[in-house]
Amino acid sequence: MLRVVTLSTLFPDRDRPNFGAFVERQTLALAAQPDVAVELVSARGLPPWPLTRHRRWSALADLPEREERGGLPVHRPRFRALPLAQAGRARRLAEAALPLLRGLRCDVLDAEFFWPDGVAAMHLSRSLGIPFSVKARGSDIAYWGLEAAVRPQILEAARAANGLLAVSEALKRDMVALGMAGEKIQVHYTGVDLDRFRPRERAPGRTVLAVGNLVAEKGHRLLLEAAAHLPDARLLVAGDGPERGRLEALAGPNVTFLGAVPHPAMPALLAEADVMALASEREGLANAWVEALACGTPLVVPDVGGAREVIDRPEAGRIVDRDAAAIAAAISALLDRPPDREAVRGAAKRFSWERNGAELAAHLRRISGQRQ
Repeated sequence: MLRVVTLSTLFPDRDRPNFGAFVERQTLALAAQPDVAVELVSARGLPPWPLTRHRRWSALADLPEREERGGLPVHRPRFRALPLAQAGRARRLAEAALPLLRGLRCDVLDAEFFWPDGVAAMHLSRSLGIPFSVKARGSDIAYWGLEAAVRPQILEAARAANGLLAVSEALKRDMVALGMAGEKIQVHYTGVDLDRFRPRERAPGRTVLAVGNLVAEKGHRLLLEAAAHLPDARLLVAGDGPERGRLEALAGPNVTFLGAVPHPAMPALLAEADVMALASEREGLANAWVEALACGTPLVVPDVGGAREVIDRPEAGRIVDRDAAAIAAAISALLDRPPDREAVRGAAKRFSWERNGAELAAHLRRISGQRQ
């Protein structure tokens, strides 16, 4: 039996059902593998009391210390998170999780984001003598990897790790450019549930869908500008976040904000769209890209992260400059001449959670020293 403890601060809870849903789905796929037992540790970074009673943190503070999600044991220890003391975040996380991990049977630690989880896994590994792996997903390299106080810690964890994973070949190249050893990094693609995410009958119309948190780096402002060039199409924006008010003030009459859409509702929404468009500054390999393709919906995205690994055929969509006019032109071309939906879906068929879980289990067995 391979006993895995997965560390991920990016993980859903009762008030944020979509927060890190892909990490939850991957962890369930790992737990479904033969002779693998998984426990999930999603530590909660909270400020000192009485700030925990503020609405920004109160829901997180009120989460139970332990619960089950889909049969998966989830532990939520607290650690002190100080907004002006980010550099110590990983060590504080490790100190909070250490007593819990001393009571769990564990052969290998699986960290699902480099900061702070991967650096915390390094500290825990040293305390417990347990091998560890870290998976890079995008902004942990593109953003945190550039922060002066954090970058040395990330590189130290990369050197100490027994294995590293990247969500795309493009992200692997970025990790090497940051100073990580390429021979240590294995590309580990996401999965998609091809039974749930599939083509369906579409209502007549010209519908463009954007999926993502309403934060500046997702580039929704560019999509609103593009929508102004497409008056005969409607743009649906699925997501919520701090930019919502500013974006709504800029939106034209053909734009509708849907708010945060529960993940179970996403297959129908993606299948209804004629095009899925995003204008992100950075991505690793977005799960929403693959889910859209599985629904037969082509993409319009910039050349970021693993975009070229996902859009591997003309039917899958267009890679464009991060420019409103270029985005609008690509969307218009796909609306005027929509590709065959099964051909679009073909680009997603190499992604599956079964494969994702099996590859992760093999990787963790290898670094733990267990035989396959």
